[in-house]
Amino acid sequence: MTMQPEPSDDTAPAPPPPAAAPGGSSRPRTPIAGERIVAGRAIVESPTPPWCVVADDEPRLRQVLARLMTMEGFRCMEAVNGVEALDLLDQYPVSLLLSDLRMPELDGLELLASARDRYPDLAIVMITAVADVETAVQALSRGATDYLTKPFHLEEVRARVRQAMDKRRLQLENRDYHQQLETRVQEQAGRIEELYRAGIQALVDALEVKDRYTRGHSARVSQYATAIAQELGLEQAVLDQIELGGHVHDIGKIGVRETVLNKPSQLTPDEYRHVMTHPEVGYRLLAPLLADAPVALNVVLWHHERVDGAGLPHGLDGRGIPLEARIAAVADSFDAMTSARPYREGGFIPPEIALAELRRCAGTQFDAEVVTAFGGLIERGALVLPPHERRPEVPSEPA
Repeated sequence: MTMQPEPSDDTAPAPPPPAAAPGGSSRPRTPIAGERIVAGRAIVESPTPPWCVVADDEPRLRQVLARLMTMEGFRCMEAVNGVEALDLLDQYPVSLLLSDLRMPELDGLELLASARDRYPDLAIVMITAVADVETAVQALSRGATDYLTKPFHLEEVRARVRQAMDKRRLQLENRDYHQQLETRVQEQAGRIEELYRAGIQALVDALEVKDRYTRGHSARVSQYATAIAQELGLEQAVLDQIELGGHVHDIGKIGVRETVLNKPSQLTPDEYRHVMTHPEVGYRLLAPLLADAPVALNVVLWHHERVDGAGLPHGLDGRGIPLEARIAAVADSFDAMTSARPYREGGFIPPEIALAELRRCAGTQFDAEVVTAFGGLIERGALVLPPHERRPEVPSEPA
């Protein structure tokens, strides 16, 4: 490998390339000022002249080009063929490659393909004595930034190199811009997500202020439903939506009269029908906000459906009810039974009795597989249940 003649005083001298070890490998070298070695490659950390490699098997032409590139502000190294050029590209953060097409061992087109594959940001100008349009098109199609034919004027080389480096700079700036834009879009999307979730949580909080008996109910239903879904092996994206759906499943009760919500006795048929409008009210309220969360909306709309078709609001049955809604129905009913309600005398139903009720209604009101999964979670202590006052009797009607 031949290095350029000593550069002028106003240009920093190029460091020697790595010494070749036996077998063609390169020995580690000590970094020069302004560099650090990362994974065996020198990385420039401070503003220094860019690196250039001139690859040509004609010594005189190679030296002329190297001297010209040094005058243009590059730190320039020379290679007699494509193999040496690739070795230099592997060792230095090269910005520009000037390469002849016809060289021994590894010709210019092969060098071009390898260099472009390894270093997509590299500016590559190919040089040949063959004034052949087909050859030029072939080089450009393989990723050459530009193409020169011999003989050439030095001013032409300068102009082509400047164009190539300008193109490289624009490509880097464009990529950096898109990366920054993508980051900003992601940040903005995250902020929007936070804001809309905060808005939904505000609605949940407003509901719990209105109905003191459901305080904490939504959070517990979300916890239970997510645990059941995980037990059933559902994927994380679905788990996330079920968790959200649990938090907002009763949001439609905002439209229910407080006198009905907090009535200390059994509801009349008309009052019950009024309460049971809350799934559709909640769906209409949340559909514009949760358009990208259909699983959560299914929880809101259909958590009071029954597998025997006797549920509300649409009388769906069996597997016609989305699995997430069947899961939420079990979680919702269990928490309703084990929580204080204005119409229930005697306080809370113990978890074991509530679970027995779920099992009694499995296959009619509730999905049997979902009840089995939930029962397994409770029996092995995989769910943290809130403390309850104990009450011995089993409810006479399903929740």
